[in-house]
Amino acid sequence: MNFEYFISKRLVTKTDHKSNISAPIIKIAISAIAIGIIMMFIAISTGLGLQNKIREKVAAFNGHMVINNFSNNQSTITDNPISTRQEFYPNFKAVPEVEHIQQVATKYGIIRTETDFEGIVVKGVEENYRWSYLQEYLVDGKLPIFDEKISREVLISSYLANRLGFKVGDKLIVYFLREDQDRLPRSVGLSISGIFNSGFKEFDETYVIADLKQIQRLNNWEADQIGQFELFVEDFSDLQEVGYKVYEEVDSFLNASTIIELYPSIFEWLKMFDFNIILIIGIMILVAGINMITALLVLILERTQMIGVLKALGATDWSVRKIFLYNAGFLIFKGLFWGNLIGISLLLIQKYLKVIPLNPETYYVSEAPIYLSLDYILVINLGTLLLCVLMLLVPSVIITKISPVKAMKFE
Repeated sequence: MNFEYFISKRLVTKTDHKSNISAPIIKIAISAIAIGIIMMFIAISTGLGLQNKIREKVAAFNGHMVINNFSNNQSTITDNPISTRQEFYPNFKAVPEVEHIQQVATKYGIIRTETDFEGIVVKGVEENYRWSYLQEYLVDGKLPIFDEKISREVLISSYLANRLGFKVGDKLIVYFLREDQDRLPRSVGLSISGIFNSGFKEFDETYVIADLKQIQRLNNWEADQIGQFELFVEDFSDLQEVGYKVYEEVDSFLNASTIIELYPSIFEWLKMFDFNIILIIGIMILVAGINMITALLVLILERTQMIGVLKALGATDWSVRKIFLYNAGFLIFKGLFWGNLIGISLLLIQKYLKVIPLNPETYYVSEAPIYLSLDYILVINLGTLLLCVLMLLVPSVIITKISPVKAMKFE
């Protein structure tokens, strides 16, 4: 049996420490590690969760990348059509990281009722549109069905529905300006098949999802003319690199922009969460480490006589240091256990019960999103354990300064 482990185990299982001076300090050290783990879990899971959720919402209305005419000046409102007869469509073989391409077109319109009106952007999509994102935000009705015929079904946001008094199944009239400004606007009757609520006010106030063929008809475009292509990539973390590849592969008269370029303020704001997460992790590990150092020093002072006896019996300095490092390691594991138990429980409660709401006007989501991954849980636990043990190596040097003779006389 390992000598150092045997001694440290006896120290750990000994119960007479409950009434001495080290008891409250040890409890504080264990609590500091547990609280640190909980705070790190919350910082990472909510930070990454918020980043992922906002990226999904932006991608739901724009894809990860947009290919359109340079003349559109990176606008999502397309007046000049591009042809669908491109080498990269329907499969972008030159850039395999692109997993999906869809055709869209947008047009300004105005919804008018008997008492009110609202300016909107009608986004025309095809049957190949990636509906999975909008399906998550559907709060009433169903997704529209687009086939070979021109469909009059549309999706509107709950913001527009509440503001204008619409519900699923209602008819709405949308007015579109003609190219000839002297002519009266063109009106189109549409039917509401579903209502969505993304929580992203900028999009909910603006977009109505309709059939792409409606936009083509209104703009007098051919069947192979669209406003732009929307692309989705396999891994969002590679978006910038994939964006450069796509830009190099498209024709010179086309422009390729990522959503990071289209919405720079949003993604610059999201980057701040990375700094906040790193700062919180650093502070929590530092606090836990300082408390463990204090606990170790108290344990050493409390066992000074034992250290003297072990040295007198021939134990080396490193052997005695290992005894106390094992002892401290047990305390760290105890703090990690309670921190994981409480931290993961809190995250699961928020993930499934959504008890903590957020202001969507500020955070673009109505509740704190949670991202749970075994990867970062393991990294936090192993990192905390390793760093705390490394921090304890320095104060354990004090054991080498203890003289066996003086130690056995120490009271």
